[in-house]
Amino acid sequence: MNPTLRAALDSDCEFAFDTKRQALGPYIAARWGWDDDFQRNLHLSRWRERPWSVILKGATPVGTIATWEVDGHRRIGDFYVLPAFQRAGIGSAVLRHVLEQGDRDHQAVRLEHLKWNPVGALYGRHGFVHESSNDTHCFLVRWSAARSR
Repeated sequence: MNPTLRAALDSDCEFAFDTKRQALGPYIAARWGWDDDFQRNLHLSRWRERPWSVILKGATPVGTIATWEVDGHRRIGDFYVLPAFQRAGIGSAVLRHVLEQGDRDHQAVRLEHLKWNPVGALYGRHGFVHESSNDTHCFLVRWSAARSR
């Protein structure tokens, strides 16, 4: 069964935070430690400013993703799948969906990830390439198949 997306409701905010804590928390903790108050405030700020979706497997919420348009490209953020559902093709299916939207709209798709998070391999398998980096993050782009660079 392929995952589906539904627009997040205000009542999904805590689920989204818990999903981040489970999926990304170990990578944050490895570098900085997990500061629950700081992370919750950051999450609430992003919750208010981005359009979020809940990833569903059947009727079960298994992750979150935020996608939006900025400066002529599609942006992915807050893309987390609960650890119990990782490595089951859910992230790949969601990425394919977003990339198809980008191709349809002739838009590049951009995202970032922590350098030490192995999720970069998933993005590479879906055509994302390194665009830049800083001390902590890799910034990736996947160019639209329908648009010349």
